[in-house]
Amino acid sequence: MEKEHKETMYRRVFDHFDEDGDGRISAWELRQCVEAMGGAMTAEEAEAAVECLDSDGDGLVGLDDFVRFVEGGEEEEKVNQMKEAFKMYEMDGCGCITPKSLKRMLGRLGESRSVDECQVMISRFFLCFVILY
Repeated sequence: MEKEHKETMYRRVFDHFDEDGDGRISAWELRQCVEAMGGAMTAEEAEAAVECLDSDGDGLVGLDDFVRFVEGGEEEEKVNQMKEAFKMYEMDGCGCITPKSLKRMLGRLGESRSVDECQVMISRFFLCFVILY
């Protein structure tokens, strides 16, 4: 695909997500788009996705972040971002995200969840991961 055509396509998709036209995708906008396409995404999942993609720390996804994500970015960069995100949730020193550590982190983000709800979230993520990879 030609570079110009690809950039135009990325811009069109990005603009679809960017509902308010400010040139950045917020967690709310991401969640609205996913739900409009028939998917489901919690506020916490949207926040985590934006945080993972956000390269300048403003809490929003810019076009460059979006393109980097769509094109796959540098593999090493993706691995490092995933490790950093994982460290935020892995608090028990066991090398995995437990329902208890997820509950604690979500509490810090202002979201109250039970340990059972956190177990369900982890199970869903694991199932999606297995199916996709």
